[in-house]
Amino acid sequence: MIAISTQDKRKAVIEHLEELRLRIIKCAVFIIAASVICYNFSGKILSNIIKPAGRTVFIAPQEAFVTHVKVAFITGALASVPFILFETWRFVSEALQRQEKKYILLFAPLSLVLFAIGAFFGYAVILPVAMKFLLGFSTEYITPMLSVGMYVSFAGLLIFAFGIMFELPIAALFATKIGLVTPYFLSKRRREAVVIIFIIAAFFTPPDAVTQILMAVPLLALYEASILFSKLVYKRGEI
Repeated sequence: MIAISTQDKRKAVIEHLEELRLRIIKCAVFIIAASVICYNFSGKILSNIIKPAGRTVFIAPQEAFVTHVKVAFITGALASVPFILFETWRFVSEALQRQEKKYILLFAPLSLVLFAIGAFFGYAVILPVAMKFLLGFSTEYITPMLSVGMYVSFAGLLIFAFGIMFELPIAALFATKIGLVTPYFLSKRRREAVVIIFIIAAFFTPPDAVTQILMAVPLLALYEASILFSKLVYKRGEI
């Protein structure tokens, strides 16, 4: 009886691994196909990313081509996120409890929306301001000649960072759910948060109040949203 049970368990594990392998292959094929399609638009996408920098150069023969491929792959991967999440959901949903499924179905779309808003904010607001600040250090003896590959990596990292930053309300929700923080703790630290946010805004923006406020207000709104999300879980004990 034990031998049969062990054999069944091994069979189940093998079946799950095979299913995982097939889903990974599906996702990889989808990403490649999406990247090939996005390559046709990589020039336009790249020109929009480069706008805040003014002009860029490539310092290796293959750099321009590799950068186009990089942009196409990143764009294709981002476009594939819904499909990847769908395949992930199909793989793990059977092992989840009803309440866990409820959490995921409720907050996964919200998480995607927040990330998209944060990434767009990073691209449309922060990247131009950051480039203006950094290029402001040029002098008659220091002329900026930005490598297109390095600039795209810098811009991509900044955009991704703000996408992650906008996940703060979701992070606060789950941190409250598992008992790491409370809404009262977040509210009590509001003053410190405001000071830190304005220091960050002052560092990355030119020395004018309008630009600093333009950057600080969304971050303050995120912190307030984090408190609200935390209260939602802390009061009711459930979502």
